[in-house]
Amino acid sequence: MMSATEQVEALNRKRPRSAFLRGSGVALLILVAAAWFTGGFSLGDLFSDGSGEHVSRFLREARPFPVQKNDDWSEAGPWAGKLLQERGWTAAINTLAVAIAAIVLAGGGALLLMLPAARTLATPEPYLPSLRPPSPLRRAAWRTIVSLTRGLFIFLRAIPEYILAFLLMATLGGAAWPAVLALGLHNMGILGKLGAEVVENTDPAVPRALRSLGSSRSQIFVTALLPRNLPRFLLFFFYRWETCVREATVLGMLGLATLGYWIQEARAHFWYDEMLFFILLGAGLVLIGDVVSAVCRGIVKAGSVGSAVRTRRSPLAPCLMPLAVLCQCLHRTKAGGRGTGSDCQWHEPTATEQLGGSLALPRIASN
Repeated sequence: MMSATEQVEALNRKRPRSAFLRGSGVALLILVAAAWFTGGFSLGDLFSDGSGEHVSRFLREARPFPVQKNDDWSEAGPWAGKLLQERGWTAAINTLAVAIAAIVLAGGGALLLMLPAARTLATPEPYLPSLRPPSPLRRAAWRTIVSLTRGLFIFLRAIPEYILAFLLMATLGGAAWPAVLALGLHNMGILGKLGAEVVENTDPAVPRALRSLGSSRSQIFVTALLPRNLPRFLLFFFYRWETCVREATVLGMLGLATLGYWIQEARAHFWYDEMLFFILLGAGLVLIGDVVSAVCRGIVKAGSVGSAVRTRRSPLAPCLMPLAVLCQCLHRTKAGGRGTGSDCQWHEPTATEQLGGSLALPRIASN
């Protein structure tokens, strides 16, 4: 009988080996080494005498101005309160306003464009093959729609928000709209791409069942794909909103009255205490956004889990039962001229059907 050490060695010899992974690791080390030697990096510049002096000066001047004069930290509170009242609140509100307007624009656009970007929906045969095969022209048209939508997402993600805002300021002026549009369009490309990938990777069982009942693409999305993936959509939405808060702060350096404007103003005058104050205020906004995101996603997730534990159904399943009956009756009428109102009736799903998925559909029976 082998000892523990021998068993570990035997498992080590039998472990799967991948030439691709080994080659990727070697290539990564080569790239890191090439970037280090060709990028002009030097540890000596980081720890030079001048850098230490600059750090020491920054730490001295980062203290509140009254503390620098009198060395009395009791004056830091009134100084921060006055700064917050005079400029901080207005700049923080403007930053939040730009971020909220941008993420609403991005989320709404992504919600509309993720449907033609998802290859499982943007196809002549979504989830189920049709009785009559679609023509090559129709297939080509759907592929073109998917390619154009995904190409738009790539284009919007490729342009940095700062450059896009700079270009929009040349045409729209120095109002808040250049920042809102720049952040909204860039994040629309990101959220649309992520949303389309989530839709494509969703378990097709429930959408296939709805499609068999005659549901359209929009009905499948609203009744099956959106409720199931809502926690993940919210995760992406709030994550990009936090990013919008940070970027709205940075875009203030272009002249918008957000936190970034006052950070740039303080840096230009070497007022490191005020600069640090506005930076910390921006970090506080991001922290608040993270808390709001966690609370909202927790509520949605708890509601979804509780509903699944109680009935293993989607919250919209009771509303879908009459719709399912109607769809199948219409389908029967088209197929064979049968299916009157007295012929079709619905029954509650059995326990086995309820355990089959988060959306339990009714069984249709004919008298």
